[in-house]
Amino acid sequence: MLRIAVPNKGSLSGPAIDMLREAGYRSRRDGGRELVIRDSENDIEFFYLRPRDVAVYVGSGTVDAGITGRDLLLDSGAAAREHMALGFAHSTFRYAAQPDTARSLAGINGKRVATSYDRLVADHLASHGVNATVVHLDGAVESSVELGVADVVADVVETGSTLKAAGLEVFGDPLLSSEAVLIVPQNRPTPAGLEVLERRIHGVIVARTFVLMDFDVHADHLDDAVAIAPGFEAPTVSPLHDSDWFAVRVLIPREQTNTVMDKLYEIGARAILVTSIHACRI
Repeated sequence: MLRIAVPNKGSLSGPAIDMLREAGYRSRRDGGRELVIRDSENDIEFFYLRPRDVAVYVGSGTVDAGITGRDLLLDSGAAAREHMALGFAHSTFRYAAQPDTARSLAGINGKRVATSYDRLVADHLASHGVNATVVHLDGAVESSVELGVADVVADVVETGSTLKAAGLEVFGDPLLSSEAVLIVPQNRPTPAGLEVLERRIHGVIVARTFVLMDFDVHADHLDDAVAIAPGFEAPTVSPLHDSDWFAVRVLIPREQTNTVMDKLYEIGARAILVTSIHACRI
């Protein structure tokens, strides 16, 4: 039975559970208290662990794979590797300080940097030849500068509003662009069943990214329509009862839906319909 670690709380937990549910697994905890859920029908077990611990369990081989953040994986130092990006929980990891106190990595030299990601920050500073003191805090690092514990903070940034409220400004390039990832142990054979999990998750990602578009178009404009909406591989084109018209079915990126509809309508396409995809295999 495949054993998968899932975050039990925080911003990763809900979206991870939703993705697994959309992939056809029984993953939702009744009342949010179950630590282990066994899905016998799909021969898989889900273990709900602290987000920071997921990489440790995966790296030790206690579980076969896990869902965590790229930032948490790199900070853990665990013997685990990223296997697949999952497309949610996007964030950047940035340095921030009070205005005009630091503008670049060089400006951190000799200063104190507060963070909850000691290893990640220390490795980044060392790789750029910056000598600074890393101060570990378990959370709320944005308060450390005002309270005199640190001169600079390094933390996950989504909107930046929390840092601004604390009187801090981000500077320099991001240390890291992070998102939720599926991780597996390093230097171990792929466990049985992981390919099915990966295929199902990929199907969810594609279903979230694309929509199915149907439309009718006159034969004179068929090539133009295909140029506007070429599809994933190629559109499905079927003749209608009126031999001058064709029905076209095609996958298009969800974010381009209205733009593509407008362009198709302008060349004479009609009966343009869009359908969401719930699952697929590409």
